[in-house]
Amino acid sequence: MGMDAKLEQLAVHTLRFLAVDGVEQAKSGHPGMPMGMADAAWVLFDRLLRFDPTRPDWPGRDRFLLSAGHGSMLQYALLHLHGYDLSLDDLRRFRQLGSRTPGHPERGHTPGVETTTGPLGQGFANGVGLALAGKLLDARLADGEFSPAAWRVFGVCGDGDLMEGVTAEAAALAGHLGLGNLVFLYDDNHITIEGSTSLAFSEDVPRRFEAYGWQVSRVDGHDRAAVGQALLAATSQTGRPSLVCARTHIGYGSPGKQDKASCHGAPLGADEVRAAKQALGWPLEPSFHVPPEVRAYTQSRLAGRAAEREAWEGRFAAWRKRNPDKAALWDQLHQAAPPAGLFEALLAAAGREANATRALSGKVLQKAAALLPGLVGGSADLGPSNNTELKDLGSVGPERFAARNLHFGVREHAMGSVMNGLALSGAFVPFGGTFLVFADYMRPAMRMAALMGLRTVYVLTHDSFFVGEDGPTHQPIEHLASLRAIPNLAVLRPADPLEVGAAWALALERLDGPTALVLSRQKLPVLERPAGFRPEHLRRGGYVLVEERPGAPRAVVVATGSEAAPAAAAARALGLRAVSMPSLELFLAQPADWRASVLPAGHRVAVVEASRDFGWHRLVGPDGLVIGMQGYGASGPAEVLAEHFGFTQEKIQERLAAWLK
Repeated sequence: MGMDAKLEQLAVHTLRFLAVDGVEQAKSGHPGMPMGMADAAWVLFDRLLRFDPTRPDWPGRDRFLLSAGHGSMLQYALLHLHGYDLSLDDLRRFRQLGSRTPGHPERGHTPGVETTTGPLGQGFANGVGLALAGKLLDARLADGEFSPAAWRVFGVCGDGDLMEGVTAEAAALAGHLGLGNLVFLYDDNHITIEGSTSLAFSEDVPRRFEAYGWQVSRVDGHDRAAVGQALLAATSQTGRPSLVCARTHIGYGSPGKQDKASCHGAPLGADEVRAAKQALGWPLEPSFHVPPEVRAYTQSRLAGRAAEREAWEGRFAAWRKRNPDKAALWDQLHQAAPPAGLFEALLAAAGREANATRALSGKVLQKAAALLPGLVGGSADLGPSNNTELKDLGSVGPERFAARNLHFGVREHAMGSVMNGLALSGAFVPFGGTFLVFADYMRPAMRMAALMGLRTVYVLTHDSFFVGEDGPTHQPIEHLASLRAIPNLAVLRPADPLEVGAAWALALERLDGPTALVLSRQKLPVLERPAGFRPEHLRRGGYVLVEERPGAPRAVVVATGSEAAPAAAAARALGLRAVSMPSLELFLAQPADWRASVLPAGHRVAVVEASRDFGWHRLVGPDGLVIGMQGYGASGPAEVLAEHFGFTQEKIQERLAAWLK
């Protein structure tokens, strides 16, 4: 069914004023962006986007991402009009506690929302990851007649997105890889919260993206025919990502606020709402008005969208029949549960020889990759140091998408956000490596992964001042504490082969959040464990490493990673119990009886960790001791620094003895 210009204009105004009314009722939000982008967004949803609102998770759908998440009412209005399970009452409850229309789009909260956005640039970089996932799947599954992964990624970004550095990192990577299944509409409205973008932003964005290797077009964002032509040209370009620069007017139609910052992050106000509706010929009442002819049109499209999905499902079924091996791989990639015996296999893969935990991690990773075909990843140009290379599995590059090693370049922030996009595909478990000290560069993406409950794995090596000669710029101090502060991020700092194997297994078994593996540069000894130790104790976050000697002081020494061995030796010399605790959060989540069996009541607790002591006081209490770092590290050989900062067995033993007096 075609749509005449008059009806299309009515539909676009419906989008505008659903957004305006939602923000006005909430007395909070961003009306300007939806008013300005309504034309372009309507064209995208009505003419190009493949979706079936009755099956929001249909695998063959195109993905739409609103990177400019502050304009969330535009997405909610689009979803409502196009038949998703999002009612007018949901729109009326915009930004209210418990509503399905939060202030910024949230994955898993609202049907049709593919990723959580709001922090500018994150959605854009997630789009790069989703597009990359499509290319990786296509290379594995297409048979010449059909590809179940021939979906496209569309998004809307704004000036703020393109100012954020993560977007530059991700765009450069997308251009290098030639992700021709990625198209972004750039809402070029020249306005940010503080005023005109000219205050701080004068670059030529189209030329910048052309330099990245993108196809770029420039259109009037209110000329729907021009927008449609630009989007068609973008989707016909299969060798490059595309940016459609749409020059728009923020707050379009508002006589007093169009092209002004005052409509960016605040309601128009009752008088200006009235003026805007009058200016565009919109009825003043009722609010949240949807003209019957617009409703009839969008309803009329539902059967066609369902038919497109059903036709895809028919081709998918025929593809499965033609390609039983590829079909089995599809099923394996989309099976969330880890393979049986993963824990035992990865413990065995770690071996029993002393080594740096980063090196042990590399060994375990090879076995994990053999067991999980969806495990893909790499490093921010630190593969040889992080030990993240998957042996004999090739490097992903332009037209080389069947490989499994990703090269992110020196782009930690984009790495984290692209990993999130890969995880959002539902087919891949991405890992990414860097030095622990540089986790700061991708912390926003790690936080978003934790917020969305994505299964991503961070391989963070060179985990303390034991980095040595590189000095304090490369020696993490506060980083463990800062990562442990992120809700739903599991942080594991293993001490020897068994703990490394268990850490990888726990990360890959975890289906509802990301995991950070914190690993040493230097070689560590194999821990000596008591007779009662069983491998399943490694799942508990903390377990007894050295039993206390009868008659010795009632105290427990807890340590992690590289400090576990010297702390255990010091505890043994003093007759104290020693505990290895690779994950504080995992230990604290254990049942009370396990925690009490490891840290018995009436025992004082000391902690030894070569990092900032922040957070450990939850464990040690007011009478406990934390042997940690209060300042930064220094440049020098690792063994000299261990003596200087007090982390040799002898120095730890001295501190413990003094504490016990």
